[in-house]
Amino acid sequence: MDGKMLARLGAVVFVAIAITATAIEMTRKETAPVEEPPRAVEPRHDPLREGQRRCQQLGQAAASDADCMRVWAESRDRFLGRTPPPAVMPVEGR
Repeated sequence: MDGKMLARLGAVVFVAIAITATAIEMTRKETAPVEEPPRAVEPRHDPLREGQRRCQQLGQAAASDADCMRVWAESRDRFLGRTPPPAVMPVEGR
């Protein structure tokens, strides 16, 4: 066989394989993934979130509100993953 004939034979084989692969892919049936219905999730009670909403409603006055400063510090610590400092307990009997 000469080189031209070998190249033509290779091209015909390549086209035949490509057509076969395309036909197989087109006849394949895709199965749709089974989707679970969304579950209703009850939001848990978060006093920090309620404090943030209260401070949001205060507007500019929240900047001088001690409770808002505490809420913002707690939310910042929660976001940054810091553990809150231990609460200082007064010593009784003195």
